[in-house]
Amino acid sequence: MRIIGGNFKGKKILEPKDKETRPLKDLTKESIFNIINHSNKFSIDLEKSYVLDLFSGTGSFGLECLSRESKHVIFVENYKGILPILKKNLTNLKTVKNYSIIEKNIFIDIDFLKKIEKFDIIFLDPPYKERDVNTILNNLSKFKTLKPDGIIIIHRHKKEKDNFPDKFKIIEEKKYGISKIIFGKFI
Repeated sequence: MRIIGGNFKGKKILEPKDKETRPLKDLTKESIFNIINHSNKFSIDLEKSYVLDLFSGTGSFGLECLSRESKHVIFVENYKGILPILKKNLTNLKTVKNYSIIEKNIFIDIDFLKKIEKFDIIFLDPPYKERDVNTILNNLSKFKTLKPDGIIIIHRHKKEKDNFPDKFKIIEEKKYGISKIIFGKFI
């Protein structure tokens, strides 16, 4: 896995040694960023964006945002088996300081959502087996974590049948291999 664009294009991303973490594949990541940059269904300026990367894992999505000069990225991850790899991937960027890591369980420790800034992009990449995406979306909506013109990007297994809250509107959905990428917003 590598960073595919921006200032750190080509830089290797360290991968997990266990099977508990499912890194975002380069082809899927490239497709996501093509849609962010070229969609006529929403307008996001990546260089002015504040990004929340939930279930960060190795940090692949957030690292890509940092490489493309996003203003600030907050990585949220609580799995102790991947945190050292996430931290190493970030320190390998050496000159980048516009990020922070929150080591919390997004289902239990949600109070931090009240205290953080509002985001242009929220990337939600829970384990495929995770069924309770609604709780996360409801909490993001309740705490008004997404800016009014922001987008939420959800990475799921292509066969997963999620029932999203009524206030979440799907803008676009794409499938890549076993992945499904959902772009949406709150209404």
